[in-house]
Amino acid sequence: MNSDPAPPQDGSGTSRTARPLPFDPSVPHQARMYDYLLGGKDNYAADRAAAEAALKIYPDLAFTAQANRAFLGRAVRYLAAVAGIRQFLDIGTGIPTAGNTHEVAQAIAPESRVVYVDYDPIVLAHARALLTSSAAGATAYIDADLRDTGAILAQAGQLLDVTRPVAVTLIAILHALPDSDDPYRIVDQLVDAVPPGSYLALSHAGLDLLDPQTREGVDSIVKGNSQQQYQLRSHEQVSRFFDGMDLVEPGLVRVEQWRPDPGPDNPGRSSLWCGIGRKR
Repeated sequence: MNSDPAPPQDGSGTSRTARPLPFDPSVPHQARMYDYLLGGKDNYAADRAAAEAALKIYPDLAFTAQANRAFLGRAVRYLAAVAGIRQFLDIGTGIPTAGNTHEVAQAIAPESRVVYVDYDPIVLAHARALLTSSAAGATAYIDADLRDTGAILAQAGQLLDVTRPVAVTLIAILHALPDSDDPYRIVDQLVDAVPPGSYLALSHAGLDLLDPQTREGVDSIVKGNSQQQYQLRSHEQVSRFFDGMDLVEPGLVRVEQWRPDPGPDNPGRSSLWCGIGRKR
């Protein structure tokens, strides 16, 4: 087993445009709620209570979380096995669980290099699990905010060769950015930093995938309790993140519809759009 050390931090290692959220187990947090919905143990009573309240309003929430995680696995398998990608920049990593990006990629191509980025203190506490690599490959963890693209790219460049194709993954993270943060500019900066033949994989909460009543109910729970806020976006708005790129078939679809594995029909309908684009 081998792993490169995490790249040195730039100052505090956190965003220069927004301070990371304070660790407060009494207030629900997206990453811990997601962990609970996936059956994990890295969550607190407040996270479980908020998730259960949301499930009463939107019963497919747990399916959405599970389908999103499954999409990540299929996306990384596609990128490694079909697209031949050997470098991954996973931003908004979340709490480690089964099938992390480096595990999926290195099972196909042991020489794969993976850089994880998050600013959640719980994710940081689990960074050792993320830094466990195959002997042929390498992993690293950057403690930084998605909005601080300069710091992310500078530190990621210590492990990744940005003259060669890179897959940038933004799984269920962009909806945490309001329009005031200009998420399209952020994605453009990340994509501009990698060469043609690179890929962007993302999933995003869909404004048009929930009926207004359900959306209002879930929104009231999030805004009233969670440390983080969300901005759902429509199919058209999510498509804009791929402007100038070639979308991989089947295009921008629900997470469970993107190249599903053989098996019985899905038991639910998610509220997340997803897609993979190739930089020309």
